[in-house]
Amino acid sequence: MTGNGGDSAQTTEMVAALVRLRAALADVTLPLDVPDVEEHRTARRQMVDQLEDYVLPRLIQIDAPLLTVVGGSTGAGKSTLVNTLVGKRVTETGVLRPTTRSPVLVHNPADVDWFDKERILPGLARTTGATGDPHALQLVASDAVPVGLAILDAPDVDSVEERNRTLAAELLAAADLWLFVTSAARYADQVPWEFLKAAAERSTAVAIVLDRTAPDAVDEVSGHLARMLTSRGLRQAPLFTVLEGEVDDDGVLPAESVADIRRWLESLAADANARAAVVKQTLDGAVRSLSRRTHVIADAAADQVAMAQRLRDDVETAYAEAVTKVDEASADGTLLRGEVLARWQEFVGTGELLRTLETKVGWLRDRVVGWLRGKPQQAERVTVAVESGLETLILEHAETAAERADASWRSVTAGKHLAEDSGRDLGRASRDFRQRAERAVRDWQHGVLDMVRTEGADKRTTARFLAFGVNGLSVALMVVVFAHTAGVSGAEVGIAGGSAVVGQKLLEAVFGDQAVRRLAAEARADLNRRVQELLDQEQARYVEVLDELGIRRADVERLREVSRRVDDLRFADRVVTATEPPEVVP
Repeated sequence: MTGNGGDSAQTTEMVAALVRLRAALADVTLPLDVPDVEEHRTARRQMVDQLEDYVLPRLIQIDAPLLTVVGGSTGAGKSTLVNTLVGKRVTETGVLRPTTRSPVLVHNPADVDWFDKERILPGLARTTGATGDPHALQLVASDAVPVGLAILDAPDVDSVEERNRTLAAELLAAADLWLFVTSAARYADQVPWEFLKAAAERSTAVAIVLDRTAPDAVDEVSGHLARMLTSRGLRQAPLFTVLEGEVDDDGVLPAESVADIRRWLESLAADANARAAVVKQTLDGAVRSLSRRTHVIADAAADQVAMAQRLRDDVETAYAEAVTKVDEASADGTLLRGEVLARWQEFVGTGELLRTLETKVGWLRDRVVGWLRGKPQQAERVTVAVESGLETLILEHAETAAERADASWRSVTAGKHLAEDSGRDLGRASRDFRQRAERAVRDWQHGVLDMVRTEGADKRTTARFLAFGVNGLSVALMVVVFAHTAGVSGAEVGIAGGSAVVGQKLLEAVFGDQAVRRLAAEARADLNRRVQELLDQEQARYVEVLDELGIRRADVERLREVSRRVDDLRFADRVVTATEPPEVVP
């Protein structure tokens, strides 16, 4: 990173790019429970926190004091080390674990302005008094800390309390320099090495303190630890040793036990170039790591998009099949059975009408005029039967679609959790669906009535139109629609087909062949449209649940784009073009 802060045009561009990166990361919440999502959620949250807590504040104020975070394992002696470096008790030590519950930042009084504002770690409230609040940052001013340096005592990285572990990770991510403390008994523990591995991957400046070491074990333990550091990419990390010693009532070791560490920190504070080298090393490593890890989050976001699309496709398939099934059942004669057929036969009669259909069509047309006189009640009964049959058909397939979509979602973890957390009974049709279906069917029937009335407007004086009536002809048109795929033309086999033929002949007697075909097609299209709208509203319940997640395909490319921009700016910054990071020499 450039060393002249916000006055540099290049730094300004980098700040703008990192602000966009932070916004892009914040917008991708990864809500679906796909494999490895929890790991990616944690990583995304940590990346946003590091940008807010460290990278952006440090880049904007590159000349701020060097923040040294003292971290490490439970019982490693971090607080004792801090107290000894300062020369008095500034942070609590003790036997009970975890000891450090709130972070303590010790700084020179001249540097107070750098830390009493929310420049770094904005999520922590500032206090100057001792507190056990893990959401507060205790500020301690001490002349023992040189100007240009601050020391922060962090909670244990392996604390039994999750909040302490999380806070420790946040503080280490906000450090210019890690002073990582371990002990002869704990230096091989796994958790601290996971943090050190992350530091190596990010090129974070690290120094190791082997604390509480018996004099006769120093050479063996420090030698083994040095080899472990080298094998894990931390060859350049300074290694200090603090021997076992008597701790006084203030929690302070003899001053000579930390003399090497104190001199090293004081030399960094006094040397602006050395201090800048540490900051640049850590800052550039953090930015490089953020850019690289953004692509991992983009991949995770792409997995979210794919899963959301799969869940959406499952719903669309279930409801598309329902629409198709209703369409088929309302056109293949299925509805011309049971109550509808009984009421229709009451209206047009049975027996001779059907038996003489083939040979006496002309006679039938005239005979029906007499047959239907005075039968408005029978026409209304057919209408009611049709309404009931259609409602039942639509409701049945709406329920089936809901069950199928719900089962598809629950077949994968992401969909199961989404269905359970939606607060909606997605496995059933909506509670008001029956009422909406009833209204839609009645509206369709009224539409059919209007079609017939409009078509017969210029035929009102004909005897047949007057005899059949608008209601009778409307019923006949519905019956024809329900046998649309039976290919009604002439004699039909089967009761449903025969009933439809009667309806068609009645209509043809008034309107003619072409008009009947057109009316049937229009009525059928209107019915399909209304069914589609009904089931689209049901499908929308699922779609709304998915849409509320805010999963957007554009977010994936946005993440990759801002990451590439950060890389371009970082590579253009010739101040940090060295392939080997500057060595932090004790």
